[in-house]
Parts: sequence; C-alpha cells; structure tokens
Amino acid sequence: MLTNGCFDLLHVGHVRYLRAAKQLGGKLVVAVNSDASTRGLKGEGRPRVPEAERAELLAALADVDAVIIFDSPDVKDLVRLLRPDIHAKGTDYTAESVPERDVVTACGGRVAIVGDPKDHSTTDLLKNDLLRRREWQKS
Repeated sequence: MLTNGCFDLLHVGHVRYLRAAKQLGGKLVVAVNSDASTRGLKGEGRPRVPEAERAELLAALADVDAVIIFDSPDVKDLVRLLRPDIHAKGTDYTAESVPERDVVTACGGRVAIVGDPKDHSTTDLLKNDLLRRREWQKS
C-alpha cells in the first residue's frame, strides 16, 4: 500500500490519515514530497521542516513500514515502480480527483480515500499562527 504527501508540520490529521491507511491492510509505504517538490506545491517558505526530518518523523510512527522521499509533483512513477494494491489518499480528494488514479488502476490497484474530514492542515495551522501573532502584536 502506498500513500503520499508533504507532511510538513506533523499533526493529528496526518496521524489519523496514516492509521486509516494502515488499517486497509498490508505494509504501508509513505512517499514524502522533497523540499523542492513541497515548495512547488505549497509556495515559498515551505516546507518548514526539512525532508530528511519529515521522513524520520514518519518512519518513527507505528503505522508506517517504510518512507521514501520523491521529487516530482505526483507519485505516478512510484506507482509504476511499486505497483501497490491500494493507493490511499486523504479526504481532501475524491477517488476521481486523485492525480495518480489512472496509473493506479492501470497497474491493477485501487484508490482508497481515508482519514477524518480535512479539519486539520499545515497550511491552516500556519495561517492561524500568523493571525494570532498579528493580534498579539496589536495588543
């Protein structure tokens, strides 16, 4: 099984997502966007945590069996290489909107949407932190 993401500031949404992916069965491989790939997806100032540290944090989680860092905007090449039975994505996607969907199905796998509702995100955490700092500076 394969899943992927930036996993910049690890938060409870990530943990729930990875736990739900692992519960689908089998070994869970987590593909982590490289620093350059994350910057391309999220913009300047991201990631906040370097790729090697993000990979180390993820590898320490009980639900994660292996971690790989990748440098492209999607994991189509990894799907072709690993040919996972299941490619798990978070609830900010639908089975139809997963960028790798066609490659996953062509390789004989299926897409599964897992995790809790997208109530947690690193982007939102950073925005809220910035808003709190501005309010604090005003007072």
